[in-house]
Amino acid sequence: MKYFRPRVLALIVLGALLPGLSTAQTYPTKPVRLVVPFAAGGTTDLIARFISARMGTALGQSVVVDNKGGAGGAIGASEVAKAPPDGYTLLMSSVSTMATNPAINPKTPYDPNADFAHVINVAATPMVIAVNPSFPGKDYKSFAELLRREPGKHSFASAGPGSIGHLLAETYKNTAKVYVTHIPYRGSGPALNDAVAGQVAIVVDNLPTALPFINDKRLTPIVVAAPKRLTQLPNVPTFAEVGLPNVNRMSFLGVSAPKGTPRAIVDKLNAAVRAALADASVKERIEAAGAIVVGNSPTEYQAQVKDELAMYQRVVKEQSLKLD
Repeated sequence: MKYFRPRVLALIVLGALLPGLSTAQTYPTKPVRLVVPFAAGGTTDLIARFISARMGTALGQSVVVDNKGGAGGAIGASEVAKAPPDGYTLLMSSVSTMATNPAINPKTPYDPNADFAHVINVAATPMVIAVNPSFPGKDYKSFAELLRREPGKHSFASAGPGSIGHLLAETYKNTAKVYVTHIPYRGSGPALNDAVAGQVAIVVDNLPTALPFINDKRLTPIVVAAPKRLTQLPNVPTFAEVGLPNVNRMSFLGVSAPKGTPRAIVDKLNAAVRAALADASVKERIEAAGAIVVGNSPTEYQAQVKDELAMYQRVVKEQSLKLD
């Protein structure tokens, strides 16, 4: 067995660390790809585009948003999970990809806790149930009474199987004792467009993407998942107000990297996103869209993903939820 003097041992350890340290110091040397695992036009896409330019300025390289939708976000998330852990392929992660979809889909091809280095929670987003203006129920009371009176007659749109909109609606159905058919789409944009066109009467989505349609009176808001009534929708009650506190849970949107990404790179990415969120124009756009800026640490975001996944796994088990 060989023994090394302390100085020699220190040099050996430093030599092993130098490649990683050098990579982190020079990173990035080329554009960074930020994968949005949903179709363009959804909340995840909006927030990604709000932060990407300013984030790129902070990094000294452009950040390119790349939409890879499908399977409730699992296709794009899986691609990032399998990417080289070098900081050049990132995921715009969400409660759908990190909690609701894995909780309800046993075939999800990645582990939200083990396969990612979570960088930062960018923003929290209220959820909203909205209806086409032609729908007879135009406030929560008449909406709920209609669904109870006509079980199975109506349908709701979501961003896809296992999305937060899907699981929130399923939780609502189970809690309120109503039956509505789920119509999954490949992202919020297509779901909202069909709700506006009257192809489906009800849509459950993040507020940032639904709000423009609500403001234009092309959709009518019924109830929101938020800590309190929103300034954008002061006349719309929260789920807690209508007696459904367990449904009253916001979504989150963040940035995640593949497992094994050096912590120095994760920290550099965290700082770049924080710089974007500190930009007054970026913050204003996020808040105007109906989201709440967060900007926490990698450790905090990692813990949040773990907690949200565990919570939705309990919901799925307790309510015997399965994919459509």
